[in-house]
Amino acid sequence: MLKIAYDPIYAHPLPEGHRFPMLKYELIPAQLLHEGVIKADNLFSPNLVSEDIILKTHEPGYWNQLRDLTLPVKEQRRIGFPLSARLVEREVRIAKGTIDGCMFAFDHRIAFNVAGGTHHAGSNWGEGFCMLNDQAIAANYLLDSNLAKSILIIDLDVHQGNGTAQIFENEPRVFTFSMHGANNFPSRKEKSDLDIPLPDGVEDDVFLGVLKNTLPQLIKQQKPDFIFYLAGVDVLKTDKLGKLALSKEACKARDKFVFEQCIANKIPVQVSMGGGYSPQIKDIVDAHCNTFKTAADLYF
Repeated sequence: MLKIAYDPIYAHPLPEGHRFPMLKYELIPAQLLHEGVIKADNLFSPNLVSEDIILKTHEPGYWNQLRDLTLPVKEQRRIGFPLSARLVEREVRIAKGTIDGCMFAFDHRIAFNVAGGTHHAGSNWGEGFCMLNDQAIAANYLLDSNLAKSILIIDLDVHQGNGTAQIFENEPRVFTFSMHGANNFPSRKEKSDLDIPLPDGVEDDVFLGVLKNTLPQLIKQQKPDFIFYLAGVDVLKTDKLGKLALSKEACKARDKFVFEQCIANKIPVQVSMGGGYSPQIKDIVDAHCNTFKTAADLYF
């Protein structure tokens, strides 16, 4: 059964004037329900992740400032949102949704979080709309609970997963792979275990060719027993914050290839949705929904 983490707080944690980036989190499940791709029982609402689990990934000083709403204004600007209790709660629920998704993936091979992919959050900083790194928190949870021994994080968002790279820079059990626009945010990149920076304007064939020449060999070398996939749709040509030029069809083919590799190697995968900033919300929602539809076709 396809299980998808979603809570209304994903879509409505911000005051008026800041809500456009969050609209997709409400529209994605609504569209999937409307098209009959999922039913209501495919969705689950996560609880709050516990503080001790957060502190396996994020430093106490940083977490305490988030929790107590005392993060300096300069650091809030780096995140891009005004700090609030509701926004912090959102991040804490997203992290729990990703952990819960891992448990469902062990049983059903794949699970989703409608939000998540907060890969710019490092151990002691937030950045680029990311405050707590959901997939890093979940990866550390799996390791700490002896549920996984070797983890591969596949980050195909247009932006480098700098926070994820920093968190796991000294953790050999987690291999971080980021394929991203070379000239995109963040200006200061961290070092993933494998970075593939792409020049501006890369189109469908080149992107898919690089991915197909890289991922199978990477899985063969690393032999992961769990995969996290960050499926950002800011790789689209229409995206206002990305500098690549993929079509929706190529974005869907990207997802299909990743899922096929997971299936062929019998590796459970948790999927967080990552970025998407096309001016037309329909483009964002359609591309994200294609990821869910592709999984439904392949797995169920």
